[in-house]
Amino acid sequence: MSPHTVATQYWQLLPDGRVQCDLCPRTCRLREGQRGLCFVRACEQQQIVLTSYGRSSGFCIDPIEKKPLNHFLPNTPILSFGTAGCNLACKFCQNWDMSKSRQMDTLADQASPETIARAAQQLSCRSVAYTYNDPVIFHEYAIDVAQACHEVGVKSVAVSAGYINAPARAEFFQHMDAANIDLKAFDEQFYYRLTGGHLQPVLDTLCYLKHETSVWFEITTLLIPEHNDSTAEIEAMTQWLVTHLGVDVPLHFTAFHPDWKMRDVPATPAATLRRARDIALKNGLHYVYTGNVHDLTGSSTYCHHCGLRLIARDWFTLSDWQLTAEAHCPVCHTPCAGVFEAHAGTWGAQRVPVQLNQFR
Repeated sequence: MSPHTVATQYWQLLPDGRVQCDLCPRTCRLREGQRGLCFVRACEQQQIVLTSYGRSSGFCIDPIEKKPLNHFLPNTPILSFGTAGCNLACKFCQNWDMSKSRQMDTLADQASPETIARAAQQLSCRSVAYTYNDPVIFHEYAIDVAQACHEVGVKSVAVSAGYINAPARAEFFQHMDAANIDLKAFDEQFYYRLTGGHLQPVLDTLCYLKHETSVWFEITTLLIPEHNDSTAEIEAMTQWLVTHLGVDVPLHFTAFHPDWKMRDVPATPAATLRRARDIALKNGLHYVYTGNVHDLTGSSTYCHHCGLRLIARDWFTLSDWQLTAEAHCPVCHTPCAGVFEAHAGTWGAQRVPVQLNQFR
């Protein structure tokens, strides 16, 4: 067995001899030697194994706002990495070169959990992000990295579509400090036709994070023209968020650009993002952002009580930091929801690829 192949927990042997992977709602049923849709989980010796443990498509230091997280340690550097594969099949994937890869050659870098934690600490990264593809599918590796990071005071951030079954979900998020969940639409037919998945498991994950964990999480929805950008759908989605998750969960509406199997769909107009933001604010959400476009108003954080701009963002550059040391508005003293420190970080908009060889 390869050193990058490890046993997993969430599977069952079926009466017909196949092995069912129970990590996510896809429940792939595999015969010996077959791989699941995610590509990195496979059936070997009548069990489900992870075949990419310790391997990565590369490491990069990003601004944490790029995840996007606007209310978790703003302006601090985060060491980001991913693997190959994904357990959804989004036709509009914006990271298709990694998430849709069926080549182990994509995983050109490698690092143990301890090496990643050591690198993050020595590079002064406050956190590590499991991103680029969905960390759910490298569940065991992500958890081990998170545990190693916590031992040296580094936090963990999951960037995920939230498509995971309840038992694995509980174990996974037990080790995460923050998350950005990709709510791709608020329509079951959209999920089925364009992602190959279903909406309800993602809503279940959101409710789980809100009501059963202390994980700070934010939500991103990529608005695709004529597919999930209607006023009616945005109304329904934001009303559901307010009812089930409360008014303080930050929501990011981001612009689609033609990619993967939807190159014939035009890019999202900035006006669509502004309309969606206006609807969400009208329905009561306190923190709503626009992304992938230049929009100072839509990128900044405001006091939901008096309207003061608390944090100005120009792309990933922060200014006008007005929060008090207790993360309150300095004018009306209303708290701003999130995980803040007395001062913002100083990382800025830098994006720095790194090699982990020196940290082994």
